[in-house]
Amino acid sequence: MPNAVASHILVKTETQATDLKQQIADGASFEDLAKAHSECPSGKEGGSLGQFGQGQMVPEFDAVIFGDLPVGEVSEPVKTQFGFHLIQVQQRM
Repeated sequence: MPNAVASHILVKTETQATDLKQQIADGASFEDLAKAHSECPSGKEGGSLGQFGQGQMVPEFDAVIFGDLPVGEVSEPVKTQFGFHLIQVQQRM
């Protein structure tokens, strides 16, 4: 089963997620924005989720992490039961 190392930023609205994605595109640090805005406890670690296997996250999240998102790029907002995520994959194994 494949594994990945990824980070995310979790916010309540798609508008917030879109705004943060634009800030990252404009040069802001993913980690700094995660610390400032993420509603997930991982925000304190710059959004890092560490290493995990396929199937350990909710399906919408899994589909992005183990899908076509290029390593290092930030996803479009991904809606799950928790809110809206921006996801960045650091590594796939």
